[in-house]
Amino acid sequence: MLYRGFFHPMSAIHTLVFMLVGLVAFAQNKPLVNQAGYNLGEAKRFVCVGAKDGTKFKILNTTSKQVEFEGEILNQEGWFSTFNPIAKNEFYIDVTGHGQSVPFWIADHLMEKISAKLAYDFFIDVRGSADASIADLSKIYGGGPSRDGGAYGLETIFECLYYASNPALFDRWKTELGDNNVPDLIDLILWHAEFAYTHVAYQGPVASRHGSLGYEGQPRMQYDYWNHLDQLSVICAAYHDFLKPYLPREKYLLYRKVCNEKWLEYERHKVVRYWTYSTKWVDIGFQEFNEMGNAYGQSVFRNLFMYYCEKNEPQGNPGKYLKWAQESAQDIIQNWDFNNPRHMWWIRNAEHITPQALAYFLLLAPEQAPKGTREKLSAWAIHMQQKTNNFWKYRVHSETEWAHAKTKELGGAPALGGSLFAVAHLLKNPRLRDIGWAQVDFVFGVNPVGAHLSNKSQDRLDIGGYWAGVENGWPGAHPNGYGQLGKVRGTLDGSPLDKDFQKKANEAAGQEPQDQIGKDAYATEGWCVSNRGWMATLTFSTLGSQQVKILNARGVVLTQAKVGETVTIELKAALNLDWDQVEKGKVWVKVDQKPAIALEVTETGENTGIFRANYKVPSTGRSLQVSYGSFGFAQNASINIKP
Repeated sequence: MLYRGFFHPMSAIHTLVFMLVGLVAFAQNKPLVNQAGYNLGEAKRFVCVGAKDGTKFKILNTTSKQVEFEGEILNQEGWFSTFNPIAKNEFYIDVTGHGQSVPFWIADHLMEKISAKLAYDFFIDVRGSADASIADLSKIYGGGPSRDGGAYGLETIFECLYYASNPALFDRWKTELGDNNVPDLIDLILWHAEFAYTHVAYQGPVASRHGSLGYEGQPRMQYDYWNHLDQLSVICAAYHDFLKPYLPREKYLLYRKVCNEKWLEYERHKVVRYWTYSTKWVDIGFQEFNEMGNAYGQSVFRNLFMYYCEKNEPQGNPGKYLKWAQESAQDIIQNWDFNNPRHMWWIRNAEHITPQALAYFLLLAPEQAPKGTREKLSAWAIHMQQKTNNFWKYRVHSETEWAHAKTKELGGAPALGGSLFAVAHLLKNPRLRDIGWAQVDFVFGVNPVGAHLSNKSQDRLDIGGYWAGVENGWPGAHPNGYGQLGKVRGTLDGSPLDKDFQKKANEAAGQEPQDQIGKDAYATEGWCVSNRGWMATLTFSTLGSQQVKILNARGVVLTQAKVGETVTIELKAALNLDWDQVEKGKVWVKVDQKPAIALEVTETGENTGIFRANYKVPSTGRSLQVSYGSFGFAQNASINIKP
């Protein structure tokens, strides 16, 4: 057995002793689990490095010590997706000859329960200023809105999608940014919108930046203010969806006006290439796409949003924006090369935008998506299944390089889950969804380091900024880097480098001295655009787990009901935050084309994730529609009304 990366000259006897010591350690590798736990009804797996095929494992209840599930290892993995207990207790895995895992929960929408608030708390804490309209960009690294970021952070886009995916959850939290009347996430969205509008033409200095912007041979920009139109475009669209109660029309019209006026000037109508000049060694010079300025796919998002906005305005001009969105999507269909690293893993934190933008076209305006959109996503899905065909379920670069040798890949697994969830939903591919959950598990400890990708510092624990149930955090941190992330809730800090991965089932982990990770910012330093990808994963995960139904008294799904009949409205959604409380949610009920009204639904039982309400079919109308979520994420049910 050989150790990857072991090149020190030693005598034969020393080599033998070294290998025997390594073999003993290898044989004792404990099972690595998602340290927090797993969602009911979703894929569940662990990795036990060195465990032979057929090795037995058991899952035990930590309270009763009773065995509740048994299975066998295959390819150093153990799967237990069919194990869906209804319990508040934790469990642990015991693998013969390898010991026990840390304890973990299995619960309804557990990942959303422990992650949902932290995902946007990060973007509250990382803001470069408290006031959006008087921020001094010359004192913010990168210029902001987020510290160590620019307008390319696209915060408003992914915050709006996040809210739309599960609104009743985010409506619960109103105490931090607003006046206890407006959800904190909505206030955060509006803060980012005002920052974008205020600085939409900012051409002054920023604290520092790794490079400059603008096409080669043209005057350089120190700040990517063009991207503020992307940030405003989603606000204009969301105004016609869920923002209208919170955003004054006068303010919205200002945002819309500046988008329409500067769209062509800022080249928002097309895919922008070779626009970002980088001085960072990882992407030095002009690259076709760059995470710090021009992501492949953001043109689809922004033009779709303006199309949605304009088609909802009586005097709007949606046609041109639809044309540009279609042309941008067609560009991806024709030119997105899965074998070109500069279209994939080498654009790092921008990579997730390409498949998610193309998928979002099919979610928001499926009839308008160009021919070949679904087929391109299907081809991407096949490529990703091939690249994750290893027991870590990690998307590798090649057969000889699994991850980058020097720099973290926080734009990889944390964001890839969202892309897999979105495409799995559209293609109705449960296997792809399973791989998506494997990316979440990777974030929470099913990785070669055996740690959550966030450092579990006392500073974060003191401010409620860490995930419940996680024992082992990332072994290093860079708390005082450009983003000043030491006291930022929910920060992801690092990920395994290439040397940390085992390439073969019979190869032990490298025994060379480990880096002092915290002293190497490329191996360990969080970033706002990395956390953006993680938020996207939590957003798109709901596409396969939330559902609305209209039932009769026997619990049978209805297609029609009589006037005056009482039906049951059922919502399954990620709203189960407190296992000891009966919680509430809401759905929207609409009769024909009348305005929709909110209907409160109540949790039916512990760990069910199901919320219900009775509803009497009205005497007027031909159809009854019920929905939850919006903006491409709506889950719908409808029935015909019989006299």
